[in-house]
Amino acid sequence: MTSKFRKFILSLFISLSLIPATFLSANALTFTMATSGSETDMRSVAIVDVFQPAVSGFADMQIGYNATMFDQGTELDAISRGNLTMSIASAQELAQFFPEFSIFATGYVHQDAAHQVRVFNDPLMDPFKKKAEDELGVKLLSVMYLGKRHVNLRQTKDELTVNTPADLAGVNLRMPGTDAWQFLGNALGASATPLAFNEVYQALATGAVDGQDNPLPTVVDKKFYEVTKQIALTSHLVDLNYIAFSKETWDSLSPEQQMTVQRAADAAAAYGRLKQLDKENNLADFIRSQGVEIYTPDLEAFRTHVQKQYEGSEVAATWPEGVLDKINSLGN
Repeated sequence: MTSKFRKFILSLFISLSLIPATFLSANALTFTMATSGSETDMRSVAIVDVFQPAVSGFADMQIGYNATMFDQGTELDAISRGNLTMSIASAQELAQFFPEFSIFATGYVHQDAAHQVRVFNDPLMDPFKKKAEDELGVKLLSVMYLGKRHVNLRQTKDELTVNTPADLAGVNLRMPGTDAWQFLGNALGASATPLAFNEVYQALATGAVDGQDNPLPTVVDKKFYEVTKQIALTSHLVDLNYIAFSKETWDSLSPEQQMTVQRAADAAAAYGRLKQLDKENNLADFIRSQGVEIYTPDLEAFRTHVQKQYEGSEVAATWPEGVLDKINSLGN
């Protein structure tokens, strides 16, 4: 190889190294996704293992975990402004824009994962989906199962046994900062304390909060069992997330690409749902082995108390007439 040719190759390599990776990709599209979950969170795993390969024929994925791309709670606004393609969004976050979405974040409304899917696919959801698309520019593709949320406390069971909502009086329970989340925390009988998800572990470790609520897989994924002593299986919320997608990006796709994205979202949601259910059913023994007591309180007392808090409240006043009855009719 001549010296002149070597210089040419070197200059070409340097030039290519300066070109952004997106321009070197065979795909013209890059889907950016922001999530507050970790790489091992089952929702993230479902996106990487199922959604990403399904769309790889025409789009690359760039994912920001642990709220590194956008802070938790700001993702929907980022999609609306055209700065993000997709996120894993909660009903509580959507309720910040459309208060009627709080009905899907109400304690003891969804019965299980299958009920969530029936509700999402029922025509009762059409006006909710349309409003998110028309007014926020967010298309809700599918529903993901996060799990049954339980109360997880720093105190030992000997120090505080939670049997009814009255036992949570004075307990500073970390809840996400939206109004819907805060209402639910207070409805449980606790004092809801807003705090970002990535700050929860340290707050539990230092005693800045007394507890948090999350499904068992999240307790394990974020190692909350290291800084807590008990879990009362309140099952107060069968929690869900939506795969939220930019309507602007969706409209720019061909019909074939749209079909692929939709099928990829449904497949990822189904995969994540099954994996999450499996983890949820098999983690109690591990958590107990870490010194955390797990027990079931008076669920009827909690259900009655929580639902009574919503009756006649400003939150319930935003719910479209008849929707709660339709949700209940789709139950078991």
